[in-house]
Amino acid sequence: MKKVLITGTAGFIGFHLAQHLLREGWQVHGYDGLTDYYDVRLKEKRHAMLLQNEHFACTIGQLEDQAAFDAVADQFEPDVIVHLAAQAGVRYSLENPRAYIDSNVIGTFNVMEAARRLEVQHLLMASTSSVYGANTEMPFDETEKADTQLTIYAATKKANESMAHSYAHLWNLPTTMFRFFTVYGTWGRPDLALYKFVDAILDDRPIDIYNHGEMYRDFTYVDDLVRGIALLIDAVPERPETPENIEDGDSLSPVAPYRIVNIGNSDKVRLLDFIDAIEDSLGKKAQRNYMDIQMGDVPATWANADLLQRLTGYKPQTDFRDGIDRFVTWFRDYHGK
Repeated sequence: MKKVLITGTAGFIGFHLAQHLLREGWQVHGYDGLTDYYDVRLKEKRHAMLLQNEHFACTIGQLEDQAAFDAVADQFEPDVIVHLAAQAGVRYSLENPRAYIDSNVIGTFNVMEAARRLEVQHLLMASTSSVYGANTEMPFDETEKADTQLTIYAATKKANESMAHSYAHLWNLPTTMFRFFTVYGTWGRPDLALYKFVDAILDDRPIDIYNHGEMYRDFTYVDDLVRGIALLIDAVPERPETPENIEDGDSLSPVAPYRIVNIGNSDKVRLLDFIDAIEDSLGKKAQRNYMDIQMGDVPATWANADLLQRLTGYKPQTDFRDGIDRFVTWFRDYHGK
């Protein structure tokens, strides 16, 4: 049985990935800080569900605590590490930037050090579409330059990509960075737009709609995302013999076993259309509070996911209306509304 160490298993995406890999026959050890960025009870329920599987175990600890993380990694001896834990949230990074340095930079360095020391077969780490920053040419392509990050959250994720490339080069550590695009779905985070919108509409509270709804996002359903991650585990990058061996459109580094992969639905959806679909699913209209764009926000994201399909044969394709319906069903059941 292959073993995978996943950081952030009490989190939205980590929980779903752990479930997916357990179904596929992996032994999973989770590592999570259970921070109070949002309701810890939701995180505890996710872990409780995972712990019903005999092949799952978890450790509660902060990634910044290198000794604690090393002890877990050394004892478990994973074949693969998937690093998803992070201080999330673009807007919160305006309020508490230091949390992003501690978790996303120091914590990620500790994960990389463990992967190097244990010589894992593959290190996979989460980045974000936010690293594309002020880029305007869409769909976003992994091979384009991304040097204009607009928030400290995005900057820490870009730093992770650079750090990981250096480790891949220096220590021949096969590493894949995946850039997520507006992930949503069941067991989602309360700070995400879909969760906040559904909660407010059901409670007859107004919803804040930034840039007057003229925002476009590549909404990616969480089940599609974790399937993409799981398939990428076997797409282990290899250091090319020469740069000429790299195919057009492949983000493989010319000097390291390192690659960046977009995981997105490859379809930009207008925020107003997304809200319309929420109203249709709930059978209830929202009280709309139109606002100017918020500092650090970008008006649009849109993924070119051709490389993911080339590497894995898979392409995310859940229609946002179907994904919203699944979320609403879960939300009503979870909250009894």
